[in-house]
Amino acid sequence: MRTGKFTVTLLIGAPGAGKGTQAEFVREALGMPHISTGDLLRDHRRQGTPLGRTARDYMDRGDLVPDDLVVKMVVQRLEEPDATHGVLLDGFPRTQHQADSLDAELAARGGGVLVALYLDVPQHVLFGRLSGRRVCDKCNGTFHVEMHDLPADGSCPTCGWRLVQRRDDQRAAVARRIHVYMDQTTPVLEHYRAMRLVHRVHGDQPVDAIKDELLTVLQQKQPTLAAS
Repeated sequence: MRTGKFTVTLLIGAPGAGKGTQAEFVREALGMPHISTGDLLRDHRRQGTPLGRTARDYMDRGDLVPDDLVVKMVVQRLEEPDATHGVLLDGFPRTQHQADSLDAELAARGGGVLVALYLDVPQHVLFGRLSGRRVCDKCNGTFHVEMHDLPADGSCPTCGWRLVQRRDDQRAAVARRIHVYMDQTTPVLEHYRAMRLVHRVHGDQPVDAIKDELLTVLQQKQPTLAAS
């Protein structure tokens, strides 16, 4: 496979696995654009593009945006000049159908998935990370009850406002989020394992150790990035 436009690196991991943190490291170190499909949809809606208007119709009705439309947005993003060395795609595909659609669109353009980086974190660790998270109502700072030295009165250490637990970080919701994710995404991992594209990274280790392993894998898979 050639490495360049229409080449995608996948970052796969359950909620709480640390994808956002690691994606930022990769983006800064290698100059590889980080694409979150949620951000992509919001950008298209804000700019009022034809794709954005179509997506808005679905979203305003409370329906899921069709997989093929999301894939089309991803492929269109790969045509931008900064995607010369490919992109890091965060959180997509999440289902077998999404993976099949993405593969077909990339292959039709002479590209494909370079590697699927899987941040593997034990479910009990994911549960603790998510259920212990607190968010500031005012400055939107995010903290963890065990990882940060928080004031005893429950106020934000940054601005002094109150910290709250989001509804989807409550214990029952967290358990369901993790279950749904694993149920949907296990077939995606098996799909790319069959293609020998999955690289598993143990996600319950120091952040810098995870970062170093991800960067090493990417530089081996796509050596031109090492000089970026």
